Amino acid sequence: MNTLPEPAADALIISQRLQAALRQAIGERGGWIPFSYYMEQALYAPGLGYYAAGSHKLGGAGDFTTAPEMTPLFGAALARQLAELLPQTAGDLYEFGAGSGRLAVDLLAELERLDALPEHYYIVDLSPDLIARQRDTLTREMPHLLERIVWLSALPERIDGIVIGNEVLDAMPCELIHWTPEPMQRGVSLGENGFEWQDRPIDDPALRAQVEALGIAEPGYLSEISRSNQAFIRTLAGRLARGAILLIDYGFPAREYYHPQRHMGTLIGHYRHHTVDDPFYLPGLMDLTCHVDFSAVAQAGIDAGLDLIGYTAQAQFLVNCGIADVMQRLDPTDVRQWAPEASAVQKLISPAEMGELFKAIGFGKNVAIDWQGFAQGDRCHTL
Repeated sequence: MNTLPEPAADALIISQRLQAALRQAIGERGGWIPFSYYMEQALYAPGLGYYAAGSHKLGGAGDFTTAPEMTPLFGAALARQLAELLPQTAGDLYEFGAGSGRLAVDLLAELERLDALPEHYYIVDLSPDLIARQRDTLTREMPHLLERIVWLSALPERIDGIVIGNEVLDAMPCELIHWTPEPMQRGVSLGENGFEWQDRPIDDPALRAQVEALGIAEPGYLSEISRSNQAFIRTLAGRLARGAILLIDYGFPAREYYHPQRHMGTLIGHYRHHTVDDPFYLPGLMDLTCHVDFSAVAQAGIDAGLDLIGYTAQAQFLVNCGIADVMQRLDPTDVRQWAPEASAVQKLISPAEMGELFKAIGFGKNVAIDWQGFAQGDRCHTL
């Protein structure tokens, strides 16, 4: 029995329009589309996709909650790392997928406190409604810094600064591979009851080579390969003249990602704080994500000429950046303020919560390789 919250009537219309567009695409492409195309459209189709339409995504009324939404201490700790790096560049900061603008506010507040404000704070985002929310948040909370904030719909040709992204890689389309035991590319076709799975032989030589390199032969094994993640890193590397890339997301190195026990993959949907296994449920109204293969991300960066600076658990990164010191600014006798912040920090660093599942990975080009965030507990050797 479906116990998920019912969508509003106008939201349902958006989903129905997206479903019609997907059915048309399937028909025009010979009755089948790769899952990566389905996921791309479900998330980013103009005016219809999850990140391109008007659904409320973040916070208690949305579909998921990110670290910046939980506590400003996350951004304050992160800013300490950025303050070390910005002076080694032209001083510009680029944030991908800025969500509600909460992380931008917290980073700018701490960088101002450290007398390390960026020359410009560029927000690269494709979601019109999120951009509107970001403007509202920053106008309300950082009006004196608005002249430094610039919204971009595309990456500039040359970057001399720091690129950051929190939960960006997991929202990029992935390929689904199904071993039968021969590896097959899983895609979407149409059946009597709507969208359904259909496997086809892998006809892309580059994708086939990546799949074969995994060495998986277990019949029924299902997993993902995010070529979008790899292309994103290559693109950043090509544009980065000097600076750093810092990405925080949930995932594993390849040996854990493709572990025999993870035989059903990591693809999941998020709808109104419920996890949904069926990616065909209300396309356009549900977030779709897959975990990050950090080994593939690291290799893409290295192959593109970046220095792999470090890789560690989010908990270790935040501790290295002094989140405990930042928390000491709070008055523990003020229980109403202190208790929620302490609880949020516990979730960020606890191995049983976000501390171990989430990882931080850093790349650099023409900047120092000793970063505060990776001073202890670096795990590059596990990639």
